[in-house]
Amino acid sequence: MVSALTEQLRTHYEPGIRKEIPYNGELLIHDVARSVRKNPHRTAIDFLGGTLTYKELLEHIELSAGYLRTLGIKADDRVSLILPNCPQFIIGYYATLAIGAIVVAHNPLAPAKELKHQIENAGSKVALVWENCIDKVNGSKAQLVAVNLAHYLPTVSKLLMKLPVKTAQEKRDQMRKAVATGIPYFEKPYGAPVRVSDWAWDRDPDKPAILLHTGGTTGTPKAVMLSNKNLYTNIAAAVEWMSGLSYGKETVYAILPFFHAFGLNLTLNGFMRLAATAVLLPKFDEGMFLNAQKRRPCTFMLGVPPMFDRIEKVASKQGSDLSSIKCTVTGAMPISAEIASRWEAITGSFVVEGYGMTETAPIICGSPYGNNRRPGTLGIAFPDVDVRMVDPDNPSRDVDHENGEAGELVVKGPNCTPGYWNNEDETQVLYTKDGWLRTGDIVVQKDGFLVMADRTKELIISGGFNIYPSEVERAIVSMPEVTDCAVIGLPDEGRGEEVVAAIVLNPGASITLSMVREWAEQSLSHYALPRSIEIVRDLPRSQLGKTLRRTVREQILAARELIASATERIRPTEERESSAAENPGEKQTR
Repeated sequence: MVSALTEQLRTHYEPGIRKEIPYNGELLIHDVARSVRKNPHRTAIDFLGGTLTYKELLEHIELSAGYLRTLGIKADDRVSLILPNCPQFIIGYYATLAIGAIVVAHNPLAPAKELKHQIENAGSKVALVWENCIDKVNGSKAQLVAVNLAHYLPTVSKLLMKLPVKTAQEKRDQMRKAVATGIPYFEKPYGAPVRVSDWAWDRDPDKPAILLHTGGTTGTPKAVMLSNKNLYTNIAAAVEWMSGLSYGKETVYAILPFFHAFGLNLTLNGFMRLAATAVLLPKFDEGMFLNAQKRRPCTFMLGVPPMFDRIEKVASKQGSDLSSIKCTVTGAMPISAEIASRWEAITGSFVVEGYGMTETAPIICGSPYGNNRRPGTLGIAFPDVDVRMVDPDNPSRDVDHENGEAGELVVKGPNCTPGYWNNEDETQVLYTKDGWLRTGDIVVQKDGFLVMADRTKELIISGGFNIYPSEVERAIVSMPEVTDCAVIGLPDEGRGEEVVAAIVLNPGASITLSMVREWAEQSLSHYALPRSIEIVRDLPRSQLGKTLRRTVREQILAARELIASATERIRPTEERESSAAENPGEKQTR
């Protein structure tokens, strides 16, 4: 029995989309076995031109599962993956799941302190680490295993990287770095392979399969537990939603990072679910994307709005053909009608939005895949997902959504996390007393669709990444020149939001944006660094002394509007003076 709101939202389903999808306790590794059995010679992975068939991929997974066992990994142990999108991530991911262990995914570009804390919190016994960031985690308790990102490149590409020329050196430096003697390599496994017949088929689907890192609804960094059931049911719902996709015939571009819930489930688990070919890009680059498009045209694309914006602009300029893309899903931030229109024009197909969070594996809602899609909305409840809108101060009371009352979105469904690893207090905060997951997002219902109204959590979403103001503030306040700081997000057409820091300086001190970014990068990921700063005399605070970030945001927006208005008033005079200088015979009117 679902809520009245869910029933109402489901009336907007496209024809043929089921409200509930049967789940019989399948594990993610069931999709591996099925895809290999049905499509052994189909290309499973294309990594910058280097390929593996499904049969070859299975062989690598079996060998790696045996290697992990040799390193002492058994059921319920944790294995950290500190890697960009690459074949080794997929191999290590499924090898870990095959023996009933738990994957811990990390951002390889995260600062050393953050990575070490995550490994320690998870209690990982083994960490598969990209050579270029292995120095960050030296000294951790986990057994480090190096990953050579160039290993699966085509032979020609590997030979070119050895040439004594500048471009080859730069390419080599981007992908590889020498590691300390004694650290083993993942590409040189030893031990007997673990064959498919011996995989952990009896694994409880409700037990954790993977840990993903997030700030959750409170902004405090934590590890979200996601089970096989969470991930399997949500990707099954996503494939149901995208009704135009065909098993064994799609080419999925893996651009979103696998350490992100959207990239992990919809791209990694999604390509395996569809027996598709996954084209892996270790980082987003529109030129790299368009080169891959010439070699192996994409049919199913997942990303965030800034990616579509950049790809479309370059593709239109170059005359690139994107008509092979028959399905596009975007998430993490709203897509503007203008970007959506340009993307649909160049691909000739729909782009639809998904809304969710790491704790829901990740999709809660989506816009229908069809003519009824509505860009800029959260959409409607996904199959198997039940939603309500409640009073944030009294979540047992449903708001009057029929008459436009806003409420906090709460969720129930098989996609909802069992909680946070080693953090029962935060798990209790995440759920209401009657078992509904609190998103922290305030929404309204408009014409049968959900629309974001506000956030109870002061999260900044920039380029699809979650940024927590308190973390950025701590980094900046540690500067000797700074006495206080408030970090906010301001609208940015390309990224969704721009990170802005309002800074109070110590007497006599001065700083620049480059100084702030250089200092903060010691403890923050690059995407979380401020893109502009505002020097202020003081910060507004509540009676309890809490910084009023919303007031700071309003003040900075007002100041920028004032400056823009003043600039507009000055410009006509400047233009007239310029015109008079260029045409001395013209009479100047004042």
